[in-house]
Amino acid sequence: MRVRKLAINLSNLENHSSKNVDLEQYSIDGDLAAKWLSDIVSFGDLKKDCRVTDLGAGNGILGIGAFFLGAEEVTFIESDSEACKIINNNIKSLEFQNHSKIYNMHIDNHNIPIIDTDLIITNPPWGRQKEKADKPFLQLILDNYKTAHILHNSKATHITNFFQNEGWEVEKYGEADFYLPATYSHHKRQRGKTEAGFWRVSPT
Repeated sequence: MRVRKLAINLSNLENHSSKNVDLEQYSIDGDLAAKWLSDIVSFGDLKKDCRVTDLGAGNGILGIGAFFLGAEEVTFIESDSEACKIINNNIKSLEFQNHSKIYNMHIDNHNIPIIDTDLIITNPPWGRQKEKADKPFLQLILDNYKTAHILHNSKATHITNFFQNEGWEVEKYGEADFYLPATYSHHKRQRGKTEAGFWRVSPT
């Protein structure tokens, strides 16, 4: 599927309107999601009939994008129960429900599941509201010993250190504008942006 067509399809998904500051619920827009997923395909990590986990799934945009690009099965993990309902609505509207698993699950240092998957894709909390909020997400990738693609603050340095210290291969392969709607009361502007970075981490 062409990037533009994928972006249109993803932009048409129902979005979630949760405003839990602690969860740092910022949605990826359709254009950014499509471009990022296309990059993941170019690495050979997202391929036909693979199993993908969308970790911290929000409305399911990344996992659903993986379906459009050939994934056989997607596991959605999301801590917000309302967002899980939106994921369910979206996958049903596209008839992906028979190949999907949705887990309403909070990932923390005491709850890091082992997942039957080939690839993990995640936009974890960046830790702006709660320091090290992303640590359980990174630990889940490490414990599952699977290749993962991570979207994070472009200035983050700890991702490379975290995985290289465990002997993993790490590549930061791109940056892009990440648009932020004025979702929370502490936001001063209607719409802003920050710079996101993209990492590929893989066990050796």
